[in-house]
Amino acid sequence: MDEDRLIWKSFKDGAESALSCIYHQNIDLLFSYGKKFTSDENMVLDSIQDLFYDLIRYREKLGETDNIRFYLLKSFRRTLVRAIEKQKRLSELDDQEFDTEDDRTFSAEERFIETEESTRQHVLLRKGLRKLNAKQRELFYYKFTLGYDYPQICELMSISYDSARQLVSRGLSTLKTYVNKQGETGVSA
Repeated sequence: MDEDRLIWKSFKDGAESALSCIYHQNIDLLFSYGKKFTSDENMVLDSIQDLFYDLIRYREKLGETDNIRFYLLKSFRRTLVRAIEKQKRLSELDDQEFDTEDDRTFSAEERFIETEESTRQHVLLRKGLRKLNAKQRELFYYKFTLGYDYPQICELMSISYDSARQLVSRGLSTLKTYVNKQGETGVSA
């Protein structure tokens, strides 16, 4: 974290090498994160560009951070949500919202499941993840894929600590119930 603090300070002081480092270390993460919200790749790329434009434009006024990735995800989420809302208003289409019926989920297990389709437990878990609502899947992504703690998740999602804990607890309960039910009935995934 001290390294992030030094890179961030260097960026704020105008070092182009620090900006390049921040960009190259986080561009892939930001892009894949943005794809969780919308399938419109151009919107994701434009939002990343807007984020970095704003970072450069306001660099002297930016706060301190010891976790650049967290800072960027939080800022990018706001930027992308604004772009999605603007697009929705302009086009009056409902398909730009966070997709709750999509196959994509926010859990680390999902990536593993996609590569291990042959095992029954993994297929059951993937189907169980689809039973979670979008907010639970987003929270699972932060907790289990990115390894964020509850205070960070609360800040990113603008929810209380108790709400975050309840969402995880209910999500895990839903997964457990689904997997157990499928196992008892012998239903083939």
